[in-house]
Amino acid sequence: MPRPTHPTHSGEGFLVGNLLVFIIMLALFLGSIYSLTFMTLTNVWPCALSLFLFALAFWVPQTILGRSDTMMGRDASGGGLNRS
Repeated sequence: MPRPTHPTHSGEGFLVGNLLVFIIMLALFLGSIYSLTFMTLTNVWPCALSLFLFALAFWVPQTILGRSDTMMGRDASGGGLNRS
């Protein structure tokens, strides 16, 4: 009799991809902090770049990468699992 398999956890088996995304997003975040060192009262473009990089570092994982597979195996209403 085959043993039942346990469902895998989110991200299990994707270590290299997860580390790569983490490193890229951390670089964006640290780049946003570093760009603030060039800001002066007469030049505000480093501040704009900082805000853009900061927003991008949080927007990409939450919207593009996050929860992309939550509807797999669900019925159209989003309720229970689709058993058919």
